Amino acid sequence: MKGIRAHFLPASRKEMEALGWDFVDVVLVTGDAYADHPSFGVALIGRWLESNGYRVAVLSQPWHQDHRAFTAFGRPRLFFGVTAGNLDSIVANYSGNSRVRDSDAYSPGGNPYFGGLMERKLRRRPDRATIRYAQLARQAYSDCPVIIGGLEASLRRFVHYDYKQEVLRASVLTDSKADLLVYGMGERAVLEIAQRLAANKELKGIRGTCERLTDAGLAARDIGGHVLLPSFDQLRVDPKLLLDAELTVDSHARSLSQTPVIQRQKALWVLQNPPMPALGQDELDGLYELPFTRLSHPDFGDIPACRAIQSSITILRGCFGNCSFCAIARHQGAVVVSRGVDSVVREVERLSQMPWFNGTVSDLGGPTANLYGISCKKSGSCHRHDCLYPGICRNLAIDEDCFLELIDRVSGVKGVRHAFISSGLRMELLLKTPRLLERIIERHVPGVMKIAPEHTEADVLRLMHKAGPDVLSNFLKTARRVADGKGLRILFSPYFISAHPGCSLPNMETMAGKVRGMGLDVKQFQDFTPTPGTISTAMFVSGLDRDTRNPIYVARKRVERKAQRMAIEPLKGPRKSLT
Repeated sequence: MKGIRAHFLPASRKEMEALGWDFVDVVLVTGDAYADHPSFGVALIGRWLESNGYRVAVLSQPWHQDHRAFTAFGRPRLFFGVTAGNLDSIVANYSGNSRVRDSDAYSPGGNPYFGGLMERKLRRRPDRATIRYAQLARQAYSDCPVIIGGLEASLRRFVHYDYKQEVLRASVLTDSKADLLVYGMGERAVLEIAQRLAANKELKGIRGTCERLTDAGLAARDIGGHVLLPSFDQLRVDPKLLLDAELTVDSHARSLSQTPVIQRQKALWVLQNPPMPALGQDELDGLYELPFTRLSHPDFGDIPACRAIQSSITILRGCFGNCSFCAIARHQGAVVVSRGVDSVVREVERLSQMPWFNGTVSDLGGPTANLYGISCKKSGSCHRHDCLYPGICRNLAIDEDCFLELIDRVSGVKGVRHAFISSGLRMELLLKTPRLLERIIERHVPGVMKIAPEHTEADVLRLMHKAGPDVLSNFLKTARRVADGKGLRILFSPYFISAHPGCSLPNMETMAGKVRGMGLDVKQFQDFTPTPGTISTAMFVSGLDRDTRNPIYVARKRVERKAQRMAIEPLKGPRKSLT
């Protein structure tokens, strides 16, 4: 990519002027401290725009009570791009039980407060940061377009549940009064927005975006066939309709439907335009091969989230697992796009030349690492994209050799001593790839193998939209047999969820007994968190089974949730509660 600088995007007026710039095209605003790493959405979008010839600056963690912070670079020529950061801001600020978090991995030193611990009242990241930052950008320059995007905007684009306020809220687009919302992985949409604004063209009809419209504006669009979701008023009167709405959005997205979706908010409408096509392999390779420094910007010092993944490599995007509680498919898409082996190797070669590299590639991963190289035999004719439930789809083409080639070639790069797979692994797929399982156990486990059974009870697993309980026991037997044959001792880091909708205290007590009998230490577990944009959250709100629409038990009270958590906490071994 000719002309791209192998250093940070400007994060201050001084840095902008040092480049000889008297203006920028785009100011990207984020609730995270600025790290120039491809695992950070702002870095990806910033480098993408830069590679296409735009001047981009990053306004990171601005003071959220004064719009003057948004004038640091002057009025951007094209637009403000606003995101809450890599996490939903409520998730970043509060546990699933609405307790204030005392750390923030995306802030300097993990400290979520301005000015250190002496000034706890001044939170670094505002609640519902997308809305607040969009408002401040508008106050700073009322004539400048404000585009919102990222995970928080994507998952709150329709009426959604806010677990901190314990209410249904309208779309973040209408609440923020932004000009446009980019949903999903936004590279294509953001580039088209920049191109249209540079050419003084209107922004309507851009794929991968949502628009806010008046009654007259919607009528004037003549969108024809569309999907109509229950309105804000209907959902407030009957929250049970939220399950229907979420299932509709989910199936619509998985079918790759090109039909617009509309939803009445309060006085306005949200129109979701058809999705942008996912980046192809060559485009994804080019994006991740841009010259990221992989470092925290010097103004922010140590950012724990960046340090943790500094030597990691993204090898794929998207997930077809379709777990009820997970928002990855809603944001990244249900179609998996794997990077090319040559591209990943080139990125590792550049990583190995960085002065801080210690010889360990900490992760070759993505949403689920062993989805790499997997494709669908039906290609574009599948409208389901629900490939692992109730079992592995017969049309799934699993390319074990492709992943083996990847890890072998990465391991052979000069300077690489270890190449680990630290991302979660789907156990049912590993049982179908015995050579890959053996290779991972023998050479590529960073001390422990991360698995995510989530639960052991069939009824709860069904509501989670996960395969039955036999998967965990079969996998443990197979993996331990492989390890014994190699003379190795394998440790597992299983992840479990308590208080998921439909899970009772007896379910948790039974699970605890089974987990103990399997010889597992529970190092990570979490109370279910009803985050926006998931089917599990819709079950939490509605109290209904996703499949039958029958009533289910939901642990909503703190005492009920604590009781479930305590059922699993006594299991031996060092534990890390994510609650």
